[in-house]
Amino acid sequence: MFKILARINKLILPSFTKQKLDLAKAKKWQLAIIGYRYYVTSRALD
Repeated sequence: MFKILARINKLILPSFTKQKLDLAKAKKWQLAIIGYRYYVTSRALD
């Protein structure tokens, strides 16, 4: 389930690393997306 969700996230959600976002200056909604993507990706790798 997490592998499918990770693929959907890759297509839909923005990639902040490509935009060279500084985490210290990130807004709360951007940090929430980063945390969510990290959670789903780490679960998909298990």
